[in-house]
Amino acid sequence: MRPSFKSIFFFALLSIFMLLAGWRMRGAFEQWQWQGDLYVGRGVATGSGVTVGDPEKQVDVSLLWNVWRLLQRSYVDPQALQTQQMLDGAVEGMVAGVGDPFTAYMPPAQNVEFRQTLEGTLEGIGAELNLVDGAVVIVSPLKNSPAERAGLLPGDIIAEVDKQKLDGLSLNDVVSRIRGKEGTRVTLQIYRGTNPQPLLFTITRASVTVPSVEEKILTWSGSQVGYVALNQFGDRSMQEVRDALTQIKAKPVKGIILDLRGNGGGYLDGAVDLASMFIKKGAVVTVKSRIEGDKESDVTGNPVFPDIPMAVLINQASASASEIVAGALQDNGRATIVGMKSYGKGTVQEVIEVPGGGSLRVTVARWYTPKGKNLSKEGVTPDVVVERAPDDAYGKKDTQLDVAVRTVLKK
Repeated sequence: MRPSFKSIFFFALLSIFMLLAGWRMRGAFEQWQWQGDLYVGRGVATGSGVTVGDPEKQVDVSLLWNVWRLLQRSYVDPQALQTQQMLDGAVEGMVAGVGDPFTAYMPPAQNVEFRQTLEGTLEGIGAELNLVDGAVVIVSPLKNSPAERAGLLPGDIIAEVDKQKLDGLSLNDVVSRIRGKEGTRVTLQIYRGTNPQPLLFTITRASVTVPSVEEKILTWSGSQVGYVALNQFGDRSMQEVRDALTQIKAKPVKGIILDLRGNGGGYLDGAVDLASMFIKKGAVVTVKSRIEGDKESDVTGNPVFPDIPMAVLINQASASASEIVAGALQDNGRATIVGMKSYGKGTVQEVIEVPGGGSLRVTVARWYTPKGKNLSKEGVTPDVVVERAPDDAYGKKDTQLDVAVRTVLKK
């Protein structure tokens, strides 16, 4: 039974695969290092109440080897038993057993794809995917991607890929089926909203370059408003945003709009840097870590637009670092938030490279807005709620942006 649209956005467990959210590659949380065949660090308290200091010596994994031997002895096609794939699958299953959708193992091929998305390039349809109650959900089509041009929308449920049902497949398996070489085509069967009839979309895959930052000057009733859209928190995004804001500052703008719609998040440090471009002083986020306790991150200084009227656009696909920025600007009274309630992803993941080319992403902390709001439970609620109008999906208008412009100009 497919989940309802309402269920998706209120009970979704975000595992964004294209623009994976809220991750720090290095920094204060990294407490592990590779030594031989084991990550060693502090003792780990398990759900059983038992502290495991060295799992290699204290955990009995004989079941794994027994099952492996049974497969070798009994499986009908022994040539299909690919050792590396089985090992990757075992590790994926072990990590999935934690029960946290944000803690996962990425085999080498998927780890490479993840790195490519941070660099802003990929081949496929260009959409952020999420596994919700066993269903594959589109969190957001990337801007100017084949998925967006085809008309896919946030919340669409993918039921089939090329007439193959997805029952029982992992998110990684689904992504592998949807991705492909530039110029090839893929057909998706989609369920949308409460419509019981499926929709079919045949999409030509392409090499998708994701622009981190877009900026322009909007004119409304003779007044100019600066507009900056941040599509992802990439390696160079914060400098690109600062450069864009500096260019806008040279114009006689009456207000500034920061568009975080569809931004699934990224680096935590990037969220602090972005908020610091608009806030003179104050807290951005409080990170509550098991290892380091509570740590408050304040603005870094040198804001570009500390006083000008400001609005921030968010929607159901704004997550993680995007929510930190929106929450900080809202709690500090710096900006009016416009759009739809954000996704609600308030945990920090760290990515740790492992031998063989794979990586482990693991939840290491939770974050809270300056006023103590738990983003995972509450998300960010706009000051001005604006739903998408029907024509918005076809690029004919942008109702939320229009409201944001009127908000900063007070018209």
